[in-house]
Amino acid sequence: MTTLFDPVRFGDIQLANRVVMAPLTRNRATQQTPQALHVEYYRQRAGAGLIITEATQIRPDGQGYFDTPGIHSPEQVAAWKQVTDAVHAAGGRIVVQLWHVGRISLKSLQPGGQQPVSSTHRAAKTRTYAAYGELVPTDAPRALETHELPQLIADYVQAAKNAMAAGFDGVEVHAANGYLLDQFLRDSANDRSDEYGGSIENRARLLIEVMTAVAGAIGAGRTALRLSPVTPSNDIGQDSNPQALFNYVAEQLSPLKLAFLEVVEGATGGPRDNAPFDYAALRRRFSGSYIANNGYDRALALDAVASGRADAVAIGRPFIANPDLVERIRHDLPWAAPQKESFYGGGAEGYTDYPAAELKRA
Repeated sequence: MTTLFDPVRFGDIQLANRVVMAPLTRNRATQQTPQALHVEYYRQRAGAGLIITEATQIRPDGQGYFDTPGIHSPEQVAAWKQVTDAVHAAGGRIVVQLWHVGRISLKSLQPGGQQPVSSTHRAAKTRTYAAYGELVPTDAPRALETHELPQLIADYVQAAKNAMAAGFDGVEVHAANGYLLDQFLRDSANDRSDEYGGSIENRARLLIEVMTAVAGAIGAGRTALRLSPVTPSNDIGQDSNPQALFNYVAEQLSPLKLAFLEVVEGATGGPRDNAPFDYAALRRRFSGSYIANNGYDRALALDAVASGRADAVAIGRPFIANPDLVERIRHDLPWAAPQKESFYGGGAEGYTDYPAAELKRA
């Protein structure tokens, strides 16, 4: 029987175990650039089989929250190289999550104070962090013109190449949680009349083009994807037929032989049963490795891998207060609770000052 602690290979990435650290936005990047704190934070968590970094914008207009990192400048690449070197020295593996927030942004965070961009001109009825403790309504976007999309795809490719230069083991394209690629996927947020709107095939076109281009640039074995078929996050709304949409995406991407597909099951950070969806049917249509995410505790994670329902399990917030989470799961030790007030922004407190558990061995 396969266990959560068995090694596994996802494409070209060899993992020591099947506990994945899910991406967690922490808002501590100065001028969109990782700092020494990031090096220590990720190094402490290198016991995970794989770390997926916090969402990282592919270009300046991809930012939607204060102090989130990018990977579009030489300074950012150099800073991330210090992170990957530290994780590798500690025996870990790490991929960067490539992000464009689309309409989940503010003019104050955009280059030159311009409008955010999206699949649509309709604003999301949600809020985002403009600064530490400052949660404000998002600004109305403008719809990207058809002729602008090839440049967007090229920017995903360049960000992936930058990730390789920074020493990452791979990339995960963020197409979940109501951000830009999800805004194109769902008919709840895509009201376009060009070849990127309307039918399922058209709405999935941009994502498929991005994944194909990135895989072609850095290798499919180092390219992965995150989806969240029924999450309501960021006012994305439910697609009229999510099962058909995401089954189609899985079928179309399966031949690429991507490293893995990470799926947020249910509402991100919320109930797993918020809307009907057959995740097993989605998985059957994707030939690669499947990482399950959302609300997994020790028992659920152990069972998901032992039963074969998932190849690995991604766990998010528990990794904040438990840098040694893999060992806590292995030895059935309690999980410490995080300081919620330090989730988004701040310094070392609530970030790198959580202690490892004392392992009581017989």
